[in-house]
Amino acid sequence: MSAAPLVLFVDDDESIRLSTAQALDLAGLSCRTFAAAEDVLAHARPGLNGVVMTDIRMPGMDGMTLLARLREIDPELPVILVTGHAEVQLAVDAMRRGAYDFIEKPFAMQDLVVTLRRAMEHRALVMENRRLRAVAGQQDDVEVRLPGRSSVVIELRRQLRALGPSEADALIIGPTGSGKEVVARALHDLSPRASRPFVAVNCAALPAQMVESELFGHEAGAFPGALRPRFGRFEHARGGTVLLDEIGSMPLDLQPRLLRVLQDRVVTRLGSNEVTPLDVRFIATSKVDLADLVARGQFREDLYWRLAVAHLMIPPLSERREDIPLLFLQLVREAAARHGRPDRAPPPELLADLTAQPWPGNVRELRNAAERWALGLDWMGTGDGGAAPGRLADRVATFERSVIAAAIAANGGRLKPVYESLGVSRKTLYEKMQKHGLDRHLLSDPEPFEG
Repeated sequence: MSAAPLVLFVDDDESIRLSTAQALDLAGLSCRTFAAAEDVLAHARPGLNGVVMTDIRMPGMDGMTLLARLREIDPELPVILVTGHAEVQLAVDAMRRGAYDFIEKPFAMQDLVVTLRRAMEHRALVMENRRLRAVAGQQDDVEVRLPGRSSVVIELRRQLRALGPSEADALIIGPTGSGKEVVARALHDLSPRASRPFVAVNCAALPAQMVESELFGHEAGAFPGALRPRFGRFEHARGGTVLLDEIGSMPLDLQPRLLRVLQDRVVTRLGSNEVTPLDVRFIATSKVDLADLVARGQFREDLYWRLAVAHLMIPPLSERREDIPLLFLQLVREAAARHGRPDRAPPPELLADLTAQPWPGNVRELRNAAERWALGLDWMGTGDGGAAPGRLADRVATFERSVIAAAIAANGGRLKPVYESLGVSRKTLYEKMQKHGLDRHLLSDPEPFEG
């Protein structure tokens, strides 16, 4: 069963936050409040089952800026603006920019509830349409987060859609910068826990002397300086998902306690003998194969098998080069929107050059290149020309395939400008596409780049 829709309410006035949240609770609506617009951005993920309501006038980021940022995250997320009488014209302008509705202060609670329910019904239709498009093989929220037409990415998206709605723990393996946290968040957002907390724990950054207290919590007096009881990260995630980032870095002496949490779904705070039930889903990530760590005695085998109920592998970008043009186009669009810049269409030659690069930093490195391009700067290549090692004929074929694929993507699947720009005949282009297994429909962007 899917989670109930959630209202994310932003207002810098604490009394308004409390009174509105209480009234919405009485009306049967789930509400989470935030004092600053910046704080809501981490919760307003693509695919959020809910709506955002925000005051316009706030210190720091105001409601209009928040609206723009939210539309970058998900253009179809309903945003309702709360305005003063003198700000109505501003709210009308915001609706032209994509706001769902506005409500004027002081508002009657019944009017607010009607507006919120209408926005939630609209959001439910949007999410159902996305689900139906996914069933029909069209672009959905998972494909927006993990774009690409390579067989490995198509299979990864299939696994995500199958695994997301389940309660199974998962282990995600992939190199640095490949998008492990993106996959973890997609699993969370596809699950019935989507409206509950997503708590990320960086196992490599936890201080050794504080790791047990951070994860399991403590009672007052459990150690010097423990003046009051404290929830650990696991308890903070109750009802939601815990991401154990770089689980391979967790100290060996702590792994038995983690194993018990995973097996029994209970947690015991430091300084206490009482066990607390724990309703969470665990997702772990690692940049190295944990089986190798097990073989070297650096990771417990029983913990490995408990984590690897579902095993997802994210390939490096160098193993899915055909995805690079589409991915770069999407990252450029996002960066242009984020910085308020006009779209700057990359030429086919640039896409071909990008496709040939090794990208040791994976998607994170490609995102940096897209940021520079969107800001009007030249992207910085990695300097090795990009051809994969091997025989000259194989390297030439790899480069030829990447140039043709990039040109098709840059031209939205239209072949005439492709063979004209490459200086070959239509027949030659078709023959080379057949030789390299290229399908223009799979390489064309579902949302063509407007430059």
